Amino acid sequence: MNDRLAEMAELLKLLGDRTRLAILGLLQERELCVGDIVDILGTSQPNASQHLRKLKSAGLVNESKRGQWVFYSLNLDEFPDLRIFLSQLPGRKERLQSLSELPSKS
Repeated sequence: MNDRLAEMAELLKLLGDRTRLAILGLLQERELCVGDIVDILGTSQPNASQHLRKLKSAGLVNESKRGQWVFYSLNLDEFPDLRIFLSQLPGRKERLQSLSELPSKS
């Protein structure tokens, strides 16, 4: 029980960051590469990469390499209740609009 509480506390700390929450919200809509996330959030590439590394380490994000691009996708297999939480994030319409304007890198 104490191990599970510690895991939950770490997850909540991870989700306590605005940028990581925004990234998870974006990844609900479609997989993205770091460049897409940088463009949408207006952050630096090293900052976005650091947040993605933490999310991947926690098991919340998967990555797949296609050519020169690394794409990130949401992985909530172990956290099904988190999908409901993420669906409540504000600004989803604006993010969807930004995503639809991005060129495809596949």
